[in-house]
Amino acid sequence: MEIKRFETGPRMSQAVVYNNTVYLAGQVGNAGDDVVTQTKQALAEVDRLLALAGTDKTRILSATIWLADMADFAKMNSVWDAWVPQGHTPARATGEAKLATPEYLVEVIVTAAV
Repeated sequence: MEIKRFETGPRMSQAVVYNNTVYLAGQVGNAGDDVVTQTKQALAEVDRLLALAGTDKTRILSATIWLADMADFAKMNSVWDAWVPQGHTPARATGEAKLATPEYLVEVIVTAAV
């Protein structure tokens, strides 16, 4: 079975498809923006990468969301809830973690069916 990689760089690919499943790298927004804006930007990248892989957010199987501060949980959820298609909500986990730089406030990792 073929492995397809999208936007491959020296360290990682932004998306990998194998066995009709797409695995996305963690998506972030612009460092320094507020958590609402970063969440919108990260989810827009999820949409773009899913389309590149031939699927969409109605086929997301699971999502892992990392927040730099769990105090931003409600703000992130306000964006997520407006974005995620009702009736197609995936399994999801959210936790707090130090991200790549202190200016990143949210990172979204998605696995979806193709």
